[in-house]
Amino acid sequence: MKRAILSCNGLDKPEGSVAREVAIRAAEATKGEIICPVLLNRAPARYKKVISDSSLIVIDGCSTRCATKLATGLGAKVERKALVSDAVKASGKLLESSIRLQPDGLTLAQSIVDELIRSLNEPSAPAEPVAEFEAPTEYLVVTHDKFEFRIPVVDYAFNENDIWVRVLDGVARLGISDYMQQKLTDISYFEPPKMEVAVDQFGELGSVESAKAVFEIISPVSGTVVGVNPAVIETPGLINEDPYGSGWLVEIKLADFKQDQTLLVDAAAYAEVVKRKAAEE
Repeated sequence: MKRAILSCNGLDKPEGSVAREVAIRAAEATKGEIICPVLLNRAPARYKKVISDSSLIVIDGCSTRCATKLATGLGAKVERKALVSDAVKASGKLLESSIRLQPDGLTLAQSIVDELIRSLNEPSAPAEPVAEFEAPTEYLVVTHDKFEFRIPVVDYAFNENDIWVRVLDGVARLGISDYMQQKLTDISYFEPPKMEVAVDQFGELGSVESAKAVFEIISPVSGTVVGVNPAVIETPGLINEDPYGSGWLVEIKLADFKQDQTLLVDAAAYAEVVKRKAAEE
């Protein structure tokens, strides 16, 4: 598989210098082509063939995520992402305020590359869902201005973080509510959790991204990740098209749903949450 590397160009800060170093090392490790963000922005036709023929690895230096926004705006297919500022936080070390990388910065850059390569070599997510769920047929509808937000009535529960959950035979399937997918607008990327990882209720389960925001998926239940929707990894827009059906995200083998339920709400109560949130915007 051909790969291309798109990195931020923020050399005015240490995180940008690390991002540049990551891009160089990742290109060497994958034999991929580095895409210049400035040239891509000014003359996207220059890289049209590269982007259409390659899977894109995006490296952002800080939470501004300039490289991600550029890739999203061009509709590029993103295979993997790395955010240097998150890696700095996870390392527990501060980068020296110098644009020339010091040993800690070089070590961090290599660790980011190692994680990228490891993730690229991981087996792909299961092609089939673990449980067989029927599509919802009955909805509550919350109307605000010109918008309508659908909320399935039967067998769905929600947390206040706008994540829905359904349970069948000890497995929970979850995804993003119609309200949240409309708020995010066109979703362009799904960062899934790792398979077989344990998660607590209200723990993080990856994220989705649109041109407007990065949205962390907050788990409504506790358990172990046993399934990820490969269709959404390939086509994130399914979340917008069918958030309660083909746009589902993750399946979890439940640990203690009876306990988890006490902190979830049903469709009617979630409708009140949506009314309040929509009115506050």
